[in-house]
Amino acid sequence: MIRNKETLFLLVLDKSQNDAEKFVSLLRNAGIATRANRIEDEDALLAALDEQSWDIFLAREQDADFDLAQALSHIKGKDKDIPVIILSEEYDPENTVKHMRAGAKDVIPVENETHLVSAVKRELDSLGTRKKLRQLEIQVHDVEHRCELLLDSSKDAIAYINDGMHIYANGSYMSFLGYDDIDDLICVPVLDTFTSESQTAFKDLSKQFYDEEEFTPIENEQSVTVREDGTEIPVNISLSEASYDGERCLQIIVRPEQDNAELEEKLREMSQVDLVTGLYNRQYLMDALVGAKEHALNDKRDSTLFYVSIDQFKQFKAELGIADTDVILREIADHIKISIGDDDEKVIARLSDEVFAVIWNTSGIEDAMGKGEQLRKSVEDQLFEVEGRTVQATFSVGLTLITDNAPHIKDILGRAQLACEEVKKLDGHENGNGVHLYKPNQDKVLDDHDVAISLIEQALEDDKFKLLFQPIISLRGETQEHYEAFVRMIDDKGEEVSPYDFLPPSGPTQAANKIDKWVILQTVKHLSKHRSQGHDTRLFINLCAETLQDQSFTSWLNVALKAAKLPGDSLIFQISESNAISHMKQAKDFEKGLRSLHCNLSVNQFGRALSPLNLFKHINPDYIKLEGSFTQDMQKGDEAKENAKDLIQTLQSMDKKTVVPLVESAALLSTLWQAGVNFIQGYYLQAPSTEMNYDFSDNN
Repeated sequence: MIRNKETLFLLVLDKSQNDAEKFVSLLRNAGIATRANRIEDEDALLAALDEQSWDIFLAREQDADFDLAQALSHIKGKDKDIPVIILSEEYDPENTVKHMRAGAKDVIPVENETHLVSAVKRELDSLGTRKKLRQLEIQVHDVEHRCELLLDSSKDAIAYINDGMHIYANGSYMSFLGYDDIDDLICVPVLDTFTSESQTAFKDLSKQFYDEEEFTPIENEQSVTVREDGTEIPVNISLSEASYDGERCLQIIVRPEQDNAELEEKLREMSQVDLVTGLYNRQYLMDALVGAKEHALNDKRDSTLFYVSIDQFKQFKAELGIADTDVILREIADHIKISIGDDDEKVIARLSDEVFAVIWNTSGIEDAMGKGEQLRKSVEDQLFEVEGRTVQATFSVGLTLITDNAPHIKDILGRAQLACEEVKKLDGHENGNGVHLYKPNQDKVLDDHDVAISLIEQALEDDKFKLLFQPIISLRGETQEHYEAFVRMIDDKGEEVSPYDFLPPSGPTQAANKIDKWVILQTVKHLSKHRSQGHDTRLFINLCAETLQDQSFTSWLNVALKAAKLPGDSLIFQISESNAISHMKQAKDFEKGLRSLHCNLSVNQFGRALSPLNLFKHINPDYIKLEGSFTQDMQKGDEAKENAKDLIQTLQSMDKKTVVPLVESAALLSTLWQAGVNFIQGYYLQAPSTEMNYDFSDNN
């Protein structure tokens, strides 16, 4: 419903003071308390957007001396949630569609006052709903956070178990078992955390939970746990029924038979602080992001998240070693605090090995960019000393504004990370040492899921999608042809881009899934025709996380295969290592569905996780494509070659066929062949092409 007691802050683009007042009077007579500001040009618009938050922007089309699509772009670029209504002189269907595709909420003939009032009320209702949703997201996050805090603050080691796997563990549990990251623990069956003698007893106890609808809690059963480093510790375990993410699960509490004061002290220190640098840790930063978003929403106090990455860190670490690298990290952290100050206006944290993060109160883009430069310059001219050696470091700084329209907390972090990665794509910054602001896609309004899906569908209708194929070559004499399929979308400038780049960091689910299905349908058509010409060809097809979670995908794929008269084993579906780990349960179900259709499974970007081989405890892929950095590492020295060779041989011992991407020269071929690699891929062989025309006989 319309907010009767609240004032509408209206921004009006109109060169006539009288006309603007007429619009305000119209709204006031309709019962909408209105405060308006009239602007006449683009500069005034930019100033008004920086000045305060507006509820609605009403733009008179004939009075605009600049393209109104640019106005929509400015609003999007500043990450403002301001509905735009355009007033035209007459109804023009083509003009209406053009503006609404650009992001306008409505285009109304200026004389249609009833329509205007209805549209304003509708957009106010919608705006209020979005604001309530953001408030509820914060409240839900706060409730979830409080529940997790209760568990995390507990001295008891507590975990939730489902189907024999960890799905949650508090800090005490992870520290007790010697794990630093929940992602590593999730890959470990709970039985693996007990000695063989205790495993039998635990199986008997947990069997009661799965066999009985009502589970009677079990208290203080003696057992022996095995830490990650192999240390065995006598404990008492308690089991009870619990619920996590709406699913019934088994709660386990592990208590050592004797109190461990040292462990308790370690947990206290680790709760908020990074032990290497003394800065706040990642969890503290994520909590602070919740607070920053809440301040932006409730107090109109904007801030900025700065994602600060040390350039060339791998080389840095290889030359110094771990111990000396930690010394430099501490010095860099101290220097950041000295350079920008460590006060209530900012939160300084360490996110990962080479990444720091800062939440800093800011007032607009110019202020944020200035502070980003301050961060970058804080180390550019600084020399650090360690063991008689002088070290110089530079920063790549990515930043994103935290406004009242900021997305989910994880997406805020994702935006800043994306901006940081863009630094090295800037002219003159191939090695980093720059600052870049994340800007929401200003050509398309894609944070609106419906608009994103509409744009993807429009690109499909306009035939702006195309498939590319890149050969994957066997080093072991296999006679089958292999290609990987890629999809590209032609943007408004006629350039080829990945359509997935047009989606916001958090989705949207439907659009990503639509892209995957389009690729599959087009790919099977191409493959069916190609195989009918006598080629024994198999295709790798990449799938996103949304498709991995789509429970109806297997049945849909079955229909597509039958329609194309293709055997299932001609397709190899590829998911990323990170998606497989993040959606482990869905990945297991997904693999089961593929096997029923005789399709194959591949995991790409393999090797990024701390313990990548743990993945095979849950899924059994046929192919493994190594992360691209392995290819680069194998050209750097004997140690890197041996490490890669050991990984490849381990994978082969597990019956995995290995694919090495990014092969750009012949110099690497002998190394890869000696290492036992099954397949190679890269521009040295052939760039992605619109046709499957590689001559595989040349390799034989």
